[in-house]
Amino acid sequence: MRRQHFEESNHRIRERFTDLKKNSPQKLQTRLNLSWSNWGFGRESLAASAERLTESKVSYIELHGNHYGPDLGYQLDETLKTLSEFGLRVSGVCGMFSADNDLACNRAGVRQAAIDYLKREVPFTRGVGGSYLLVVPGAVGRPKAYDDVEFDRSAETLNAWAHLFTENGVKAAIEPIRSAEVSLVHTIADAKRYLAAVNHAGVDHINGDVYHMQSEERHIGDAILEAGDQLVNLHMADSNRSAMGEGSMDLATIIRALYLIGHNAVGRFVTFEPLGPGGDPYPAMHGKADRAKLDALVSTSIDYFRAIEEMVLAE
Repeated sequence: MRRQHFEESNHRIRERFTDLKKNSPQKLQTRLNLSWSNWGFGRESLAASAERLTESKVSYIELHGNHYGPDLGYQLDETLKTLSEFGLRVSGVCGMFSADNDLACNRAGVRQAAIDYLKREVPFTRGVGGSYLLVVPGAVGRPKAYDDVEFDRSAETLNAWAHLFTENGVKAAIEPIRSAEVSLVHTIADAKRYLAAVNHAGVDHINGDVYHMQSEERHIGDAILEAGDQLVNLHMADSNRSAMGEGSMDLATIIRALYLIGHNAVGRFVTFEPLGPGGDPYPAMHGKADRAKLDALVSTSIDYFRAIEEMVLAE
């Protein structure tokens, strides 16, 4: 029986993984580093979030990039104290780019707001020990383009301040997002073109997201292989953007692809971001947390992921 196209990709990835396991078993000894993006936890305290993640044996947290103004967001010393109490480390910071701080905007004041946001968020990321700051080239929630030069305008704006990343030892991780939410950079290939346009050592990495990838990529596993060493972080949720195991995401193939690119390395992360079904997850950022539901969301997702990871490695 003829394989469907996605089955052909699955088969190729599985064969390559089998060869890796046979010829370089030492490359599979270290497990993937798991993290959790906390902006979906709403208004609960950082301490409550850290306690939940520690109880589920999550070693890293991706912090909400909530420095929307000079007097807003996590305070460095307090944040470090809280995370230290729970033995939690920071994978990176989830940069939040809206119509208020849009790198691609045709209004100079809005681009300046994006620059000012980076000036706050990049040093904070360094201060908490994060490896990366997620950067979106255009506003999330604005799927209609301003004009036909916004790609160039965004790349030029980021290039002018890319030195912030090299000076602070932080990786800028460009995130492709589905076309229903942003006007530019929807795929791994788009992200690579954008990185080439920025053309700066401080901006040379990618933050993938399987939820967006299932809409925009031909095959998620192949897209991971295409990203290769540039993939510093992968946002994870099931196909319905809910807890892992509650949808139809082909997690085994994703895990094989991640091991094939050596993603089980220091400074590389799989970060869970199950924001729930629907077109607009952002109200969750401001909502009152249901602690019991969030506890179940985290424990279910982590347990399922680790079980599938062990199954793949035992093949």
